[in-house]
Amino acid sequence: MAAQNSSVRIPPVWLVLTGIASVQLGAGLAKDLFDDASPTVIVFLRLAFSALVLVLVARPALRGRTREEWLVVLGFGVSLGVMNWSIYQAFARIPLGIAVTIEFVGPLTLAVLGSRRARDLVWVGFAAIGVLLLGVDDADLTLAGVLFALLAGAAWAAYILLSAQTGRRWPGIDGLSMASVIAAALLLPLLLLDGGRAAALDPHVLLVGFLIGLLSSVIPYTCELVALRSLRPATFGVLMSLEPAAAALAGFLVLREVLTPLQLVAVACVVVASVGATRGTAVISEPAPD
Repeated sequence: MAAQNSSVRIPPVWLVLTGIASVQLGAGLAKDLFDDASPTVIVFLRLAFSALVLVLVARPALRGRTREEWLVVLGFGVSLGVMNWSIYQAFARIPLGIAVTIEFVGPLTLAVLGSRRARDLVWVGFAAIGVLLLGVDDADLTLAGVLFALLAGAAWAAYILLSAQTGRRWPGIDGLSMASVIAAALLLPLLLLDGGRAAALDPHVLLVGFLIGLLSSVIPYTCELVALRSLRPATFGVLMSLEPAAAALAGFLVLREVLTPLQLVAVACVVVASVGATRGTAVISEPAPD
């Protein structure tokens, strides 16, 4: 409600930028907590707390839903859970900015595939250069970290497609709230197998996990929802392309992760590719992958 009132005073561009900053700050706090709890514990708490808040706000109507509607929201929830779990696994192994840069290849590829403009091949080239530069300057990379980031990118692309399908079948944030419940339930067995039940009940971990849920899910989604009421989709897509750069900045400010000049150039290449590829499309959109 507060975000809706603030939309009268805050330009939509600043709402989107606030959402981006909130997501990456949440990611930085999550990684900083990995010494106290595993990535699986942190991502479970994030999804569980955000699901709780969203369900309380949305109060989704569940009666009368068709089988198709449940299948769509189920797929949406699975993609949300895989996206968040895999990117947190990547955060545990490689720097924040590099992980998000690699992850961004997923929605960027989706944006290019959804375009019929020949000049988008140029943006594919920029993205490829960025990824290759990360491979050349691989001092901070691990194979597992890169693979987890790529998995997160693929899940992000699926999330985007299923988000559109869910939005057409579930009103307001009902679909997102149910998808968050499904994602948290999906991660519960992993939490138990990981032996993280005790860590998940630690008061400090619980408090920070709740804060991460607000920063990484509730706040950015609310900002984006309000901003999109008056912001052109193309502009929104360009703004979201700043995610890799914002992640690199958050990694430096929160975690003191310093990227090399070559890694910064790689991040810049992916940002440029994303801006170019999304300048006529609204494909890159997310209320909380990181």
